[in-house]
Amino acid sequence: MRFWRTAACLLTVLMLFSAGTGTWAAENEGPVGHKVKPFELRDYRGKAHRLSDFSDQRILVIAFLGTECPLAKLYGPRLEQLRQDYAERGVGFVALNANSQDSITEIASYARNHELQFPILKDLGNTVADQLGAVRTPEVFVLDQQRVVRYWGRIDDQYGVEYARNKPRKTFLQDAIDDLLADREVAVARVDSVGCHIGRIREPQPDADVTYSNQVSRILQKRCVECHRAGEIAPFALTEYAEVAGWAETIDEVVQEGRMPPWHANPKHGDFLNDRSLSQEERDLIHRWVRAGAPEGDPAQVPKPKTYTTGWQLPQKPDLVVAMRDRPFKVPATGAVRYQYFRVDPGFKEDVWFQAAQALPGNRAVVHHILVFSYSRGRGLSSSGGGLNGYLVAYVPGLRARSYPTGMAKKIPAGSQLIFQVHYTPIGTAQEDLSKVGFVFADRAALTHEVTTTSAVQRRLRIPANDPAYEVTALSRSTRQESLLLSFTPHMHLRGSAFRYELRLPDGKTETLLDVPDYDFNWQTSYRLQTPRELPAGARIRGIAQFDNSEDNLSNPDPNQVVRWGDQTWNEMMIGYFDVALPVEPDDGTGATKPAEDPRTRRARELMERLDKNSDGELELNEVSTRWRRLFGLLDRDKNNRVTLEELKRIAGR
Repeated sequence: MRFWRTAACLLTVLMLFSAGTGTWAAENEGPVGHKVKPFELRDYRGKAHRLSDFSDQRILVIAFLGTECPLAKLYGPRLEQLRQDYAERGVGFVALNANSQDSITEIASYARNHELQFPILKDLGNTVADQLGAVRTPEVFVLDQQRVVRYWGRIDDQYGVEYARNKPRKTFLQDAIDDLLADREVAVARVDSVGCHIGRIREPQPDADVTYSNQVSRILQKRCVECHRAGEIAPFALTEYAEVAGWAETIDEVVQEGRMPPWHANPKHGDFLNDRSLSQEERDLIHRWVRAGAPEGDPAQVPKPKTYTTGWQLPQKPDLVVAMRDRPFKVPATGAVRYQYFRVDPGFKEDVWFQAAQALPGNRAVVHHILVFSYSRGRGLSSSGGGLNGYLVAYVPGLRARSYPTGMAKKIPAGSQLIFQVHYTPIGTAQEDLSKVGFVFADRAALTHEVTTTSAVQRRLRIPANDPAYEVTALSRSTRQESLLLSFTPHMHLRGSAFRYELRLPDGKTETLLDVPDYDFNWQTSYRLQTPRELPAGARIRGIAQFDNSEDNLSNPDPNQVVRWGDQTWNEMMIGYFDVALPVEPDDGTGATKPAEDPRTRRARELMERLDKNSDGELELNEVSTRWRRLFGLLDRDKNNRVTLEELKRIAGR
């Protein structure tokens, strides 16, 4: 659910709601061609509105909306713009909210936040929704002068399940209105809606063996409430029965499809600390509960609510908090926003070690992800632990901040600046964001390992147009000493479809460590190993990525374009980040923790990493610039046309 999880972090697929959808639906007919019966509903101010009140409008658009459905949030402003565009041509707009979980206060807030000028009526008991056979939010019905339904379905195809485009390719609602204004038959009269199921009133089975109180609340508390609670990233809370019951059909849908909770690792490979997937038994219990009408059961059986840390997820109050800048960044209501980069100097006069860190979005609704890099003047992002070869800390939807294992910490070199890379996703209304990062410092005397984020990266991308399965590989540098492998974070953009990590041992043996067969840009999960994996010196990590640059990839900005490397989402990247822990010597009493590597070796290694384009651990003449070619012959002491790390040490101390 690429866009869904981006702007909303939740829920939907294309299965039609099958129960309680009214006479037309029950007879296996659609409402198109049928006249709408008169109705009277009240808006959120209590004013009554009748269907006959719109008799002066030649065409009437009835839109079903919900206050928390992410797609309904995006399409509210679109409907208002269409209302304004057609106001002088005899086209009226009215919205209905049939969700049992949406209160009058929430409807009023939705209308105010999205600056909607058309009436929004509360369809209590989903009476009109049942008459029309409405299924989801958002969903529209276009009525002619005689109030016969001439179009039923989607507004356009800009936003949907798993994708968001810069602009729509098909404008279904607008086309239907234009056809009717021109006295033509509507060319496309029905398009299946996408969005959240309408939260209908249902009649629970009184003798159901699965209820919210005795089973479902426990599953939600274990798997979902961490994000689905007040102030967290999910668009609505799942902590109260009435709210959960209103979302029951949608919850069942995304759970059975495996879209929620978000977890994309193939269970055949690896055992992960943060595995949030549901068992088959848990999925079956949710399905049986929904089929039984979502019964509440005995409220006394509901488990005691979990206690969550508000604000920071860190183990303690952060020792240092750094904001991305001194004023908020303004996020537009719609459109694509380029990656934003913010640089700040935290004033580090000496090396800083931290055992935990959290990138904290200032506005979770619009912040898709944050990467925080360190930058040292004269060294660049890569050599200072950021950029392609790694980062300090990340935020992505669903990622929980955790401390490194005991005795492990990351280092920020003295004099480093911090760079925030922030990806914003508009939600239909203008927003502001001021994100920050918090650090919990480590006890230097207790350190045994330095954690670094490194990668297998392939920058030579040229993804052919209309290729549905283009494969790219990358190989990390060899581990220079025994180390511990901690986690993986694959990174691609909108055309990324699968990613796999393989371990290559010095003896030639290979092993799959992580397989992500359905990569999702909007859930860039960090897969944390349950137990750190020992890596011998000379081991390498191979990343295998697959890209779908075809029309079938609904997230694809343009399948007819050859795609190359670039920062923006319409470009591509192939980075297989992974965390390793390297042994360090204990504190020598001076307050500095020294890596178990002499300075000359470290400098030679950094030079090798910078110059070794094919990452094979040695330099060839065609890998170096003209300036370095002058030294190549002097360094190549055995005259085999290759420069090793030992040979490179000759100049590393200069």
